Amino acid sequence: MFYNLFAVCICFTVGKIVASVCFDLASRIDIKWSRGEQGQTCSCWSHVLAHAKVWHLYNDHFRPTQKGKVSIALSSHWIKPQRMTEKNIKECQKSLDFVLGWFAKPIFIDGDYPESMRSNLSSLLPEFSEVEKKYIKGTADFFALSFGATLSFQLLDSHMKFQQLESISLRQLLYWISSEYNNPQIFIVENSWFVSGSTKRDDAKYIYYLKKFIMETLKAIRYDGVNVFGYTVWSLLDGFEWHRGYSIRRGLFYVDFQSHDKKLIPKSSVLFYQKLIEKNGFPPLPENQPIEGIFPCGFAWGIVDNYIQVDTTPTQFLDSNVYVWDVHQTKKLIKVDGVFTSRRKRHCVDFAAIRLQISLLQEMHVTHFHFSLKWSLILPLGNLSLVNHTLVHYYQCFASELLRANITPVVALWQPMPENQELPVSLAKYGAWENPETVQAFVEYAKFCFMSLGGHVKFWITMNEPPVKNLTYTAGHNLLKAHAKAWHLYDKEFRRSQKGKISIALQADWVEPACPFSRNDQEVADRILEFDIGWLAEPIFGNGDYPQVMRAWLHRRNSVDLYNFHLPYFSEDEKKLIRGSFDFFALSHYTTTLVGWEKEDALKYDHYLEVQMINDITWLHSPSRAAVVPWGLRKLLKWVKSKYGDVPIYVMANGIDDGHNMVHDKLRVYYIENYINEALKAYTLDNVNLQGYFVYSFNDRTAPKYGLYSYVANQYEPKPSMKHYREIIDNNGFPGPETPELLCPEEIASCPECHFFRTRKSLLAFISFIFVAFIVTIFFIIYYSKKVERRYK
Repeated sequence: MFYNLFAVCICFTVGKIVASVCFDLASRIDIKWSRGEQGQTCSCWSHVLAHAKVWHLYNDHFRPTQKGKVSIALSSHWIKPQRMTEKNIKECQKSLDFVLGWFAKPIFIDGDYPESMRSNLSSLLPEFSEVEKKYIKGTADFFALSFGATLSFQLLDSHMKFQQLESISLRQLLYWISSEYNNPQIFIVENSWFVSGSTKRDDAKYIYYLKKFIMETLKAIRYDGVNVFGYTVWSLLDGFEWHRGYSIRRGLFYVDFQSHDKKLIPKSSVLFYQKLIEKNGFPPLPENQPIEGIFPCGFAWGIVDNYIQVDTTPTQFLDSNVYVWDVHQTKKLIKVDGVFTSRRKRHCVDFAAIRLQISLLQEMHVTHFHFSLKWSLILPLGNLSLVNHTLVHYYQCFASELLRANITPVVALWQPMPENQELPVSLAKYGAWENPETVQAFVEYAKFCFMSLGGHVKFWITMNEPPVKNLTYTAGHNLLKAHAKAWHLYDKEFRRSQKGKISIALQADWVEPACPFSRNDQEVADRILEFDIGWLAEPIFGNGDYPQVMRAWLHRRNSVDLYNFHLPYFSEDEKKLIRGSFDFFALSHYTTTLVGWEKEDALKYDHYLEVQMINDITWLHSPSRAAVVPWGLRKLLKWVKSKYGDVPIYVMANGIDDGHNMVHDKLRVYYIENYINEALKAYTLDNVNLQGYFVYSFNDRTAPKYGLYSYVANQYEPKPSMKHYREIIDNNGFPGPETPELLCPEEIASCPECHFFRTRKSLLAFISFIFVAFIVTIFFIIYYSKKVERRYK
């Protein structure tokens, strides 16, 4: 929050009035030094003198009675170097001197122009006499700054940038002014951005620029020690914007320039600014503060690796050839032709890659590991006519070794990939999921996996993150039927013996209305959630059919436009088949998106759904520009509960990219801690039935920039984020001094080999009976033998 005496204003007149009289002459002068027009330098010289005379007039005749302040309002930009070299830094200094220092240095420092201007312009600059310098120096009671209103992007002459990069960092400019001009009191007398002239009331883009500028002002005060005592928004209402005319808008109030009465209509930015003034800044919200607490016993702490490292290179011990060592000449092994040894059976220890991956997972202390099978490699032809038994054996070994390490394997049957959607070529070639035959092919593939791996895998995902952004409605229709059939297959034929659970995992990023005060934006956000999540979730977890919002919207679009988007219909039998085909709700969540209905940026506007994507520039972002919005996860989990009931929920993937350095991994540390804390809030405060959380991803080798382990020069190295995640796992959350101790029963390590006996209890009982009978028989034989011996003696 700002200090109590901080002034917040709205500016709407061409002139500036701050306490008494201000000027904004510098901002209105067309600065083009390249033309060498001496008249401009004379104009500046006369403006500075005129200001000084007015200041002295007020100081001598009016200040004693009126007790006011007077200054000059100066516009500026901010500039940063192309590269961090001494030359470029000096060019940036020169750019600021030529735009802001031209007026500021004579008034706030020594009565004369900056040295960089003196050395570059020499004869063009008029000279101040010593008397004039003393007269000008100190003729300001505060530093009045205009930023973004007049010298915003595309308005500053390119020659004034000196081949450097213009920036909108108000915080850096404030710090530079404080350092350059002896920490003056600063009043921001104009600041804003602009929106398209077609934008009416819901000006989300304007709100987020305003939020950014005010946040940077607060940071400059609190962290940099800059003495800012007031902030003014430009402007109260829309108006004529100089050479841009009516093509842009800057006002807090909307004006219809075509109407006769020119009625003022408050925009969303008015409500935002009003709330900000009431709160005097950005006080911490209770709902955004971290909480203390722990997750329940048996909570699944996991890590994701979409596709594990598969190395089926046979070990040397499986080689049946015979070799001799040529110790005299080549010093190498030479194979003996025609001579072979007996070939032994393959064992899991033959796969060295498995042991390494398991050891890394054990180091992390996770309880679950989520990975996907490769359908296209297991069944290359899409059917059982050709099976990659070596790969299947590798997966069996991997799952069994996970169980030995007391880590539960979570296995997805299908994970889409850019190439062929990770389908067998024969299926991808003939329509992929558009082809109904893919449904039956998937069911056969699922049955094979259940039979081959079900003894080790008790946690199945049918489809992992189906790509709804690139999925046709027909493909989604078939995908849902394939999932449902695979679920019912497992439920009827395998669940009783294998004791597992199975569901689908959907990508579910949260969608928030860009303008929190706009009903239209809220409707857009609700619509996008239904298209992004509800499309596949509603048939399974809801009523067996697609969301009504989707059907109504597509009907409207098809009747109005030239579109022909056909959303298929399920038969009643298909609805019964799909509805309820889940054991839990699995979702992947990475970020939050802002959406609005006002068209502002054509590149980020979806004409099909009539939605404008908005970016909150105050949010933290990863190197790939993914927004870090922890509270979005909590809102998503609450939304799932409110829509689909008290279903068990697993966050199957949650992660962010880095830039291969410690700085960006600090962002991941922040990301993991805060997202898990929001998940804890959903569990403890909102009573969401959350049963597990998985971080994406395991390592950089299989998911570059997302891993908790880096992979360099064939070596895995844990990042700080891995160690931080391990600490959270060990604590089962965020326990505090008052957190009650949770006593959880110790889990018994699983025994993969025991499955044979668990599934054959009758056989085990029969063998036990035979064994006992054998022991009893031997006992009686020995007993009677000894008895007979004694009798004969």
